[in-house]
Amino acid sequence: MLEENAFADFLRRIRAGDDQAAVELVRQFEPLIRTEVRMRLSDPRLYRLFDSMDICQSVLGSFFIRVAAGAYDLQRPEQLAKLLIAITRNKLAFQIRKAYRQRQDVNRLVAVGVEDMEVASSQTTPSQCVAGEELLQTFRARLTDEERSLADSRTHDVSWEEIANRMGGTPQARRKQLARAIDRVSKELGLES
Repeated sequence: MLEENAFADFLRRIRAGDDQAAVELVRQFEPLIRTEVRMRLSDPRLYRLFDSMDICQSVLGSFFIRVAAGAYDLQRPEQLAKLLIAITRNKLAFQIRKAYRQRQDVNRLVAVGVEDMEVASSQTTPSQCVAGEELLQTFRARLTDEERSLADSRTHDVSWEEIANRMGGTPQARRKQLARAIDRVSKELGLES
């Protein structure tokens, strides 16, 4: 794990869209996310519906969008690990509930062994990088000018107090405004699943 000073720089690079920082984050935290999914996905019949890589991609996608918008105040790598685990648990629980809500008869699904599963590459392809950049641009385009200004300020590590002094309101109100905007746009783009 990174020490605190290096972590602050690492997070700044991720917020700025640095591909190398993103690749490093995936390299360090993808095993943690996938292990969490495997530990919590106890019903092997659900493996046919989704696997640890599906959830991992969803977790990382949500994280990158929200961190680029300045949604997270992370000071230490341990906080990032806890955040990613919490997102993983929520996304997995959502997928399991969705499977049951859609009345998919998991009792009729055939259990799949590990040897029958396809292996996904952990390498980021150029097309995935471009898709990620396009998604971020689309996400930012759906924010209002004021919301985009909030996100930009947070991306540049401006504190909530400074933002409130400059734009008016309270730090808590501005933080909540950005959180609601991110939630709204995430739902519009279908990222919250």
